[in-house]
Amino acid sequence: MTKQELQNILYKKYIEPTENKQQTFIGVEIEMPVVNLDYRAVNFDVLHSLTAAFMDQFGFTAANVDECGHIYSAQNSINGDVFSYDCSYNNLELSFGKENNLNVIHERFIRYYSFIQDFLKEHHHALTGMGINPFRKLNNNVPIENGRYKMLYNHLLSYPKYTVLPMYFHKYPNFGMFSSASQVQLDVNKEDIPTVISVFNRLEPIKAVLFSNSVMTEEQKDLLCCRDMLWEHSTHGINPHNVGMFDCEINSIDDLLSYLTTASIYCVERDGHYINFKPTKLLEYFNTKHLSGEYADHGKIISFDFTPQESDIAYLRTFKFEDLTFRGTVEFRSACCQPIEDVMTVAAFHTGLLHKTKELSDILNNDHVIYHNGYTPVELRKMFVRSDFPDFVDPNELYELIHQVLDLCTDALCERGTGEEKYLYPLYERAKNKTNPAKSMVARLESGESIISLIQDYGMFNYGLDP
Repeated sequence: MTKQELQNILYKKYIEPTENKQQTFIGVEIEMPVVNLDYRAVNFDVLHSLTAAFMDQFGFTAANVDECGHIYSAQNSINGDVFSYDCSYNNLELSFGKENNLNVIHERFIRYYSFIQDFLKEHHHALTGMGINPFRKLNNNVPIENGRYKMLYNHLLSYPKYTVLPMYFHKYPNFGMFSSASQVQLDVNKEDIPTVISVFNRLEPIKAVLFSNSVMTEEQKDLLCCRDMLWEHSTHGINPHNVGMFDCEINSIDDLLSYLTTASIYCVERDGHYINFKPTKLLEYFNTKHLSGEYADHGKIISFDFTPQESDIAYLRTFKFEDLTFRGTVEFRSACCQPIEDVMTVAAFHTGLLHKTKELSDILNNDHVIYHNGYTPVELRKMFVRSDFPDFVDPNELYELIHQVLDLCTDALCERGTGEEKYLYPLYERAKNKTNPAKSMVARLESGESIISLIQDYGMFNYGLDP
């Protein structure tokens, strides 16, 4: 296979779905950690009972069942919403069918969330709005018993095999079972893709300041968004072009397709088994006659030899902060789960700014607070996920810049005419107080506040709706 042939395949998967888009829909995915308030591991039987009760209450039907017969994904056939567990039963996810109004999504979230919390409360469990499960060390961090999640865990566990790479690996291969994100997918037109990716890539340092909410409090209190580190220094990051930010300019569709050809594939499916193998760059993969991989089967690792097929492109999984999907959307995936009162901030922020990319680009091009100081966007993001800003940054000027970005976003949401700008209010408060959820958490813990109090606070909301 030539590079051009590979680009043609990638074009069909990622670019064709963005052609001739007439409307801009929004898809929201919210992962939330489950905790046992009795300071014990989450009782999975409680979650299985919750699943059945939720399906009965809201008319969801089973979509996926694990090897033990437990439902781990259910869907509403009318609105497309999905109730699921991501990677493990310690991490509950609510995904919403595409809508063009954030208020509609928010209302459904509140109804679902209220029911879930009331059910869990009866069993001394709860959801909370944190990017890292505060009781991760108490929990049974095991994958859901299905082929894909077992494959993923086996892939992440394989990091000791890689001893000659110019990177270090953290020792949390089970991070998918205790980390939670807030992700949004937005429809994008073909001609807008390079601009959207480029501008939002440069926005990532500011997003770190606003949205950081994943702290491993016992180990690294100064790392306010350890989510980046967990992905980039795992086997997902063996090829950095699969994760994180873009470290080169994406000015055209051709630039993007060339970049995608440098991504690696690490899993396929054969004979009903998910096979994982050494991450292999796409051109090398499709020009190799035989590869060896392995899969997990009842606690055993089974070797498996296979031949690459063109259809394997369906198993290419990238985890970029700005990730083009096969649905014709850009998925923004760098934000941690937020406190539940602020649950719509991530979606509102991206929805507004998507319609102001030119103006946002002008702001960033003319900025001298963080940019034009000798650092790339990638380097700046790594600085701003920490508790202390670099010496060259004036905090007052930084938050003035952030306020300017928020005002631009507010203007865009006001133009939509649906009142969605209200979801930005918490971000203005963060800018005013020069804080974010992670900084607040660390400060409150250091002042002697209990983790249970924080779990309850980050899991509360004040948007009551009639049942």
